[in-house]
Amino acid sequence: MAALRAWFAQQGFIEAEPGALTRAPGAETHIDAFETRGLYLHTSPEFAMKKLLAAGEEKIFFLGKAYRAGERGPLHAPEFTLLEWYRAGAPYERIMEDCVALVRAACNAIGADRLAWRDANCDPYAEEERLTAAEAFSAHAGHDLLGAAISSEAFSRLLTAHVEPCLGQTRLTMLREYPLSEAALARRCAHDPRVAERFELYACGVELANGFGELTDPVEQRTRLEAAMAEKLRVYGQSWPIDEDFLAALAYMPPASGCALGVDRLVMLASGATHIDQVLWTPPP
Repeated sequence: MAALRAWFAQQGFIEAEPGALTRAPGAETHIDAFETRGLYLHTSPEFAMKKLLAAGEEKIFFLGKAYRAGERGPLHAPEFTLLEWYRAGAPYERIMEDCVALVRAACNAIGADRLAWRDANCDPYAEEERLTAAEAFSAHAGHDLLGAAISSEAFSRLLTAHVEPCLGQTRLTMLREYPLSEAALARRCAHDPRVAERFELYACGVELANGFGELTDPVEQRTRLEAAMAEKLRVYGQSWPIDEDFLAALAYMPPASGCALGVDRLVMLASGATHIDQVLWTPPP
């Protein structure tokens, strides 16, 4: 934690501390949140951090707890440590470079020269691999991602079963240019409107980070949020309120890129842990 904070201090970032309670915990269809008395614990501070960018902050990071209900397993805990940061005016390729530097800073702090998970090993100091989602799905799942229509459920199944296990083997992998249906809060790519400026960082087949070139169009973002919540209601019988303050802030938010990185997972892979509970100070009951 100290090494990560030191890295951001050297880069001229300010540490933000947004509140964990919110009326709209996120935009994700398949993530659940803890609710209490009409408020939720945030699943990520993303909306709050973007409001800070709209208010004039330029380089901010959050290092603290996030909460997701129903998530428990070797790689999941309902309360976990999240690192999230944003650069105003920066392309999302710059955030990819940050990811690699932060992984190496964590490894240096722990004294690890390898990342490991189950039978896989990854050298965090080797030059990272960069693959588009279309390239990865073609190579590992035999699917033409952009040439054939695919539902979010099918995308997720193929990603989990065939693509993810092949990523981050021997070196870090950046999976980028997700199809627009999986864009979430990412803007469209200028060179191909079928894909978005979204990437995920993988090591040993494990997702460590999720980053965006941020969407700042409030009209398109509202459409995406409403579609995500409609799908959430259809699949899970519940939905979250739309954060109107967040949508209003987007009109003032500068072009920016940002990322969220799971600190516990990174520490797991760097330390050789086999379950997330082994790297938590006080594992949840």
